[in-house]
Amino acid sequence: MTVRRPQATFIVVGMTMGMLVACGTVGSPIPPEMVGVTPTIERQKKLEALEKKQHEAAAAAESTESQPDLMLQGQDVDLPSVQPVGTR
Repeated sequence: MTVRRPQATFIVVGMTMGMLVACGTVGSPIPPEMVGVTPTIERQKKLEALEKKQHEAAAAAESTESQPDLMLQGQDVDLPSVQPVGTR
């Protein structure tokens, strides 16, 4: 029974791939202006403003629609989400 030993090139290639994987993703650098608390807060404010505009547009579109008949609602009424009262 013979034991097959890997060649040196396979060992070097395997170690190189292992180092690349261990070091993280290889890619373009991220500018410092895009990292931190301030850019995150600015992105969140822009997103909230966009959501507010969409909500106002949806509310305006909903107000122009005719009101549904109250007798037809039945189980189609939207209920508030169920949230736990307390946790232990």
